[in-house]
Amino acid sequence: MTDGPIQLLHLSSRTATLSIEADRHLFALDRALPWVLQLADGTTLKTGSATSVVLSLDGLEPKSEYRFSTAIGGITFRTADETALVDIRDHGARPDSNDNTTAIQSAIAAVPAGGTLRLPAGSWTSGPLFLKSDMTLLIEEGAVLQDSGTREGRRILSSRHPEGRVLGTWEGVAEACFASLLNAIDCDNLTICGQGIVDGGGDRGDWWTWPKETRDGARRPRTMFLSGCRHLTIAGITVRNSPSWTVHPVLCEDVLAVGLTIRNHPDSPNTDGLNPESSQNIRLVGLDISVGDDCVAIKAGKRDPRGGPDRPTRNVEIRNCLMQRGHGAVVMGSEMSQGISDVSISRCHFFGTDRGLRIKTRRGRGGTVSKISVHDCRMEDVATPIAVNAFYFCDADGRSDYVQSRTALPVSLTTPKIEGIDIRNLEVSGAETAAAVFYGLPESTIDAVSIDGMSIAYSADAKPAVPEMACHLPELRHAGIIAENTNFSRIVGLSPASIHPDP
Repeated sequence: MTDGPIQLLHLSSRTATLSIEADRHLFALDRALPWVLQLADGTTLKTGSATSVVLSLDGLEPKSEYRFSTAIGGITFRTADETALVDIRDHGARPDSNDNTTAIQSAIAAVPAGGTLRLPAGSWTSGPLFLKSDMTLLIEEGAVLQDSGTREGRRILSSRHPEGRVLGTWEGVAEACFASLLNAIDCDNLTICGQGIVDGGGDRGDWWTWPKETRDGARRPRTMFLSGCRHLTIAGITVRNSPSWTVHPVLCEDVLAVGLTIRNHPDSPNTDGLNPESSQNIRLVGLDISVGDDCVAIKAGKRDPRGGPDRPTRNVEIRNCLMQRGHGAVVMGSEMSQGISDVSISRCHFFGTDRGLRIKTRRGRGGTVSKISVHDCRMEDVATPIAVNAFYFCDADGRSDYVQSRTALPVSLTTPKIEGIDIRNLEVSGAETAAAVFYGLPESTIDAVSIDGMSIAYSADAKPAVPEMACHLPELRHAGIIAENTNFSRIVGLSPASIHPDP
């Protein structure tokens, strides 16, 4: 039973994730809110104080009823059933071992359908692990699952399954890659939850020294690689120190990531936080991300002779998240050849990122980015809050005349399209270059851009800078809204009003 402001987001046999006044706040609550967790008989099990919208609870028992109460309301819930609880220590895992891979993989194999694998408090060093369907991986508070960081003898995922389906990927292309610390391949009904930590070992080994290279015939691993999964939930855990992209669901359906903390060193290359690629029905709720590259990057494969993920990404909900310090807060592309659509970003707080909402593509990629909504968000100390760029100079030919020409070229399947961007009730402070920039192709304009309510305050210390990664752009400072080859369907509620359309 739910009482108004408290909602149940996820429930497993031993954990629960709730939201508190999600429609009134961004990521953080406006005050600390004391709470009590009681058993069905009224016995107090836990107390605490919530400071953010999303709260994760652990230490629960299967098939049991609980009452969560606060001064503003509460919720009664019953945890899921569980067929078995398997502890990694019973299969030989030891905190003092330099390699628990075999022991933990044995424990995974022993989990029956509907069972839970328990990682208790302690540090557990391992190589790549492969999860399976119909199981819960419970990483308890105080537990650290940490990658050894070595690539010596490390398993390599081939670019394709034996029957030809894409398996290993790198930036939208089918390529062999080193296996990640946690791998879920073609898994259904998989849950990864708890209050513990998954450490990808990025600062161990040499991963950060070859960000765009191949070594030993493979690309760098992610920390969590989730390929071809359905009904996947990741709740409550902290994921940190990634060798490259941190959490990468590709070719997945029905993914819920809720209450995660993602942390990477600010100088770690290409360590995006969470990158849904060629996937659909994705919900990202209450994430706290601070990384070395983009916080959330939505992708959909890239046109390449080697092939790659061949499905669009659509139906993505991002809400009540905090994104800090990355290159971009929510980014779409530059791999978007199969199309990205129906993305909703709401009640999020972006702080100190280079860009807020960023859409980047170029000639040669094709695909359509459409139906993108950003509303009721705050962008604080974000240099360029909105950046939409169809001249992104990625790949070896990125600065070529073909990519960068401002003369209209023939339209083909490789011409990208951007349309349907809805911006509402956006609060911007500390902007530097411009409030927003839209750089459309002359042969493929950015269409149906709507802005309804956008307050803008600039940083007094801002220096002129180029707002996007494209050739032939001037440096900007406090430039308002810059629009080239862009059609607006609505512009109201700008404060201060400032728009600079095509000359």
